[in-house]
Amino acid sequence: MSLIMRILSFFGLAFILSFLLTPLVKFVGFNIDAYAVENNRTVHHGKIVRIGGLGIFIAFMITMALMVRPDKTFNAIVVGGFIVFMAGLLDDIYNLKPSVKFLFQLLGALYVVYFGDISLNVINLPVGQIDISVFSFAISVFWIVGVTNAINLIDGLDGLSCGISFIVLAVIGFIGYFMNRIDVSMVCLILCGAIGGFLPFNFHPASIFVGDSGALFIGYMIACLSLLGFKASTFITLGFPIIILFVPLSDTCLAIIRRKLKGQKISEADRSHLHHVLMYKIGLGHRNTVLVLYLVTLSFAFCAVCLFFEWSFAYVLLFILCFVCWIFIELTGMINPAFHPLIGLCRKLTGRPRLSDDAFFEANKTYHRD
Repeated sequence: MSLIMRILSFFGLAFILSFLLTPLVKFVGFNIDAYAVENNRTVHHGKIVRIGGLGIFIAFMITMALMVRPDKTFNAIVVGGFIVFMAGLLDDIYNLKPSVKFLFQLLGALYVVYFGDISLNVINLPVGQIDISVFSFAISVFWIVGVTNAINLIDGLDGLSCGISFIVLAVIGFIGYFMNRIDVSMVCLILCGAIGGFLPFNFHPASIFVGDSGALFIGYMIACLSLLGFKASTFITLGFPIIILFVPLSDTCLAIIRRKLKGQKISEADRSHLHHVLMYKIGLGHRNTVLVLYLVTLSFAFCAVCLFFEWSFAYVLLFILCFVCWIFIELTGMINPAFHPLIGLCRKLTGRPRLSDDAFFEANKTYHRD
């Protein structure tokens, strides 16, 4: 079978199954009252089913069973994925406590690291290796739980988490192919197909949400596949996935810092996420905000691909992207309205008066409300 036909078969079967299953999942969701409730943080209106991840999960599992001969590692990934998926599904239906949901995620991560042998033992650098065997188990579990929650946290707008995940998985699969990890590429294709079949129903205006069941499962799979695919990279081992996952990871880190500075619990939701800033403060609107974040993800994904093939250009591009993002963070007060060190330094060097913290907060107080 030619490469093109293999790609079409893996992607196509998952796509068709997901596309056909989603209306059925929507019907089931309405009948069991598994729909999103409007509150002061939601941007949707009406009753929208939030167990869309069920269709993605079933399509993925059927395609895996038919098209892939799993080994010990992928069996462990699938079992761990089922644990995480069930945590999300139960939360979508019964609204689990954050601590209970976290325990499920931790259990899934512990299972796959222990039984699947996907932990990092060394970090590969251009100048050598760093042995982290002592901390490998803990670092791997932390990575899986962190990425799982990062994808879930950006699931705030129609099509946002699924679209970004589709791009991330496509790039992981692409780079995995050139690293001779055909198994990783195949699984990425299948998951891309399952997400792709769901996206037409989830893009704005969405008729169904992916829910925690879908977002947590997709995040977990991305975390595992990134560890598996980039283990042998001559670049910093986690460098590629961190760059590719820049949008969800940075938004998660900013949310943690912001909430700690406000004295809030880390699990306490707010409306200062990146997509909220673009949608409300910048005024891009729902659809344009999602498209802009797709573009940002594509930019960092392109940078990661360039880093694999051409280092010098990639470093320049990465520096520019990070610099622009940092200025955006300061201007919008995503961490804190008074946090603007680089802009303050520029004002000082140019002789312009520094904007006081009170004035800066006053300029942003119309947005910074929870």
